[in-house]
Amino acid sequence: MRITTRGQLAVSAITDLAVRQQLRPIALSTISTRLGTSLSYLEQLFSALRRAGLVESTRGPGGGYTLARHPRDISVADIILAVETLSDDGVASANAGQAARVKSMTGELWSTFNVRVMEYLQSVSLQELVAQQRAKGVPVDEPEPVAAVRKLAPKPRPLMAKVGVPNSVFALGAMPILRRR
Repeated sequence: MRITTRGQLAVSAITDLAVRQQLRPIALSTISTRLGTSLSYLEQLFSALRRAGLVESTRGPGGGYTLARHPRDISVADIILAVETLSDDGVASANAGQAARVKSMTGELWSTFNVRVMEYLQSVSLQELVAQQRAKGVPVDEPEPVAAVRKLAPKPRPLMAKVGVPNSVFALGAMPILRRR
C-alpha cells in the first residue's frame, strides 16, 4: 500500500473540516491557510472527496464544504481510497517486469501487509481523529471575518454653514473690501 502526501493531506484537510464545522460550511480558503497548502490543490482533493460522497459543497456567499456523513461513519481508509489511485498490489511502478519478479518472490508478504494496513485504516474513524485534535486544544470555532468583527465608527455629521460667512470664492470676491487707514 502506498499512501502519498496527497492521501495524507486529504486526511488532514477533512479532519480540519470536521473539527471546525458546526452548522455552516467551511471555505477551502480557510483550510488552505491553516494547512499552508495551495487552494487549487485542495480544490482537486475536495472534488474527489465529493465524488466519493464524503463531503458536500455549498455555493455562493457563505458557501464551502460540510461532511456528507457523520464523522463516526467515515474511516481513514475511505478518505485515502477517495483520493489515491492504487494498483492491485498497491504499487505504482513504471517497470512492469520488475514488479512481476518482486511479486513472485514476496507477493504473499506484500499482500498480507496491504490487507493489514487497510484493516487498520478502516478501524480508525474520522471521529477519533477529531477527538485527538480537540484533546490537543485545537480551536473548534471559526473566527468571524475581520469586517464583521470591526465596529464601524459613526459617520461624522456635516458642519453647518455659518450665516454671513462666504461659502465660496465667488461669494468672497463679491464682499466689499475693507480699507485700512
